[in-house]
Amino acid sequence: MPFTPFHLGPGAFFKAIGGERLSFMIFGGSQNLMDVEPLARMIRGDAVLHGMSHTIAGAFVVALVSTAVGRPVRNAALHNSGIGDHPIGWRVALASAFVGTYSHIGLDAVMHADKNPLWPIAYGNGLLGVISAKALHILCVVSGLLGGGFVALRAVRNA
Repeated sequence: MPFTPFHLGPGAFFKAIGGERLSFMIFGGSQNLMDVEPLARMIRGDAVLHGMSHTIAGAFVVALVSTAVGRPVRNAALHNSGIGDHPIGWRVALASAFVGTYSHIGLDAVMHADKNPLWPIAYGNGLLGVISAKALHILCVVSGLLGGGFVALRAVRNA
């Protein structure tokens, strides 16, 4: 699912569960960083689009970069916007980035045959076809609607 908003559906659900312990902005940023490699491979015309960044080892590195870049950008952006949101710490940023990168691997593994998500532990993709792509998209949309609803309800309660 490169460059689709479907990855954000589970992110909204994770935000509803995690509350202040998860930054949706860093989660979303990590989703985008995960797909830099597939974008470059598409531009080059490679047969395999999902390489190192879509493995547990690669996602670890992407999560660290997402954390290092995402926390200061997120805190500055929300501070300067006047929203009044409080800054997040490194622990929240790190958790958000890791939830983002590893959920990305899981979602993409279900529908992309060119992945080896458990590399370097194992080769192959045991998640491929566990559910249909259509069911995966529906699951992402439903989780986004549920998560968004819970987040909105929490905001109304706290207002």
